[in-house]
Amino acid sequence: MSEREQKALAIAAKSKLTKRGDNWIVPSQTGSGKYTVDSELQHCTCPDYELRKLKCKHIFAVEYTIEREQSITETTDGETSTTTVTETVKVTKRVTYKQEWTAYNQAQMNEKHILQSLLNELCGLIVEPAQKMGRPRLMYRDMVFSAAYKVYCGMSTRRFTTDLCEAQDKGYVSKAAHFNSVSRYLDNPALTQILRDLITQSSLPLKAIESDFAVDSSGFSTCQYVRWFDAKYGKEVDAHDWIKVHLMCGVKTHIVTSVEISGRHSNDSPYLPGLVNKTAKSFNVNEVSGDKGYSSLENHEAIAAIGATPYIAFKSSATGAVGGTFQKMFHYYSFKRDEFLASYHKRSNVESTFNMIKAKFGGSIKSKNNTAQLNEALCKVLCHNICCLIQSMFEFGIEPTFSAESAVAPNVG
Repeated sequence: MSEREQKALAIAAKSKLTKRGDNWIVPSQTGSGKYTVDSELQHCTCPDYELRKLKCKHIFAVEYTIEREQSITETTDGETSTTTVTETVKVTKRVTYKQEWTAYNQAQMNEKHILQSLLNELCGLIVEPAQKMGRPRLMYRDMVFSAAYKVYCGMSTRRFTTDLCEAQDKGYVSKAAHFNSVSRYLDNPALTQILRDLITQSSLPLKAIESDFAVDSSGFSTCQYVRWFDAKYGKEVDAHDWIKVHLMCGVKTHIVTSVEISGRHSNDSPYLPGLVNKTAKSFNVNEVSGDKGYSSLENHEAIAAIGATPYIAFKSSATGAVGGTFQKMFHYYSFKRDEFLASYHKRSNVESTFNMIKAKFGGSIKSKNNTAQLNEALCKVLCHNICCLIQSMFEFGIEPTFSAESAVAPNVG
């Protein structure tokens, strides 16, 4: 049971819900107001529903406490009495979304061998630096292919050996490296910038489709533990450490156009200008949506500077008095809220993007070293982008091509 459902049970148990016509009046859990819920349309007037357009605790509370009143007439010893029977039921309305099942099925059935081919093409963009001395090293394109394909397969490096040997037989790598070498590849700092560039290159075939983008961050747990003192509960807490992945994605195909990795304590807001500017170098950006964590004058101006419109949720204390684009969008939100929210709700697609990445490639990072953790997270994003390309091949009929002029050179300095 989710946190909202738990709060809904508390509202249903402690508060009085009143039915008025087809609607229900539900008191706020804090006692600061009341909200109107339409149980048929699954609509509520509270701020949580207004921003998310998903079932809030007030809708859940109505579902738990809908009363059906029936009048029963009984005759006892010649006397007639009417009894009202109250029945508590839970009404659940199933929300479904259209799915192009033919395209989806074809993409899923052919994903693995197409992914190897596209990943090989992307790795072909890597320019191999000259080596003048020392023991001959493995090629960077083999390193990247092996590391990314290992993350895609989701196996240990030992069990992944079979897949890597099959990739060698198909000509995707020149040599199937030892399983320990694959782990060392991920810990190579030179791979970080290569992976960033390949993520950008993998998004370019969809530049004609995507014009609206969403931004957010999400945590990926690591194998390391951290300890801190929890002031709320007055005790020390041990938990997995985590890193944060900040990304911007297209709202139609969920393709990731720019990405940054940070530590667990990093704020989201400072990363938006870099993500926006990186995306704007390759895409025509029309709209950018984000949650209130990105609500600042600087971020609004950064989005406006590339000719796009920011649809970022405002904090309760916002007034628009700072001026500039922030003030314009605040007035637009105040006077044309429905139009503003229609664009803002595209932000949910970035949450779907993180769900896709974690569901397919896992929400945890297995590498132990910081550099390897960063590269492993970038490999997850790269594999996600290739999967989005494969889906688009069957759904939109595109043929992904990568320009040989877009060479990727490793930073080995």
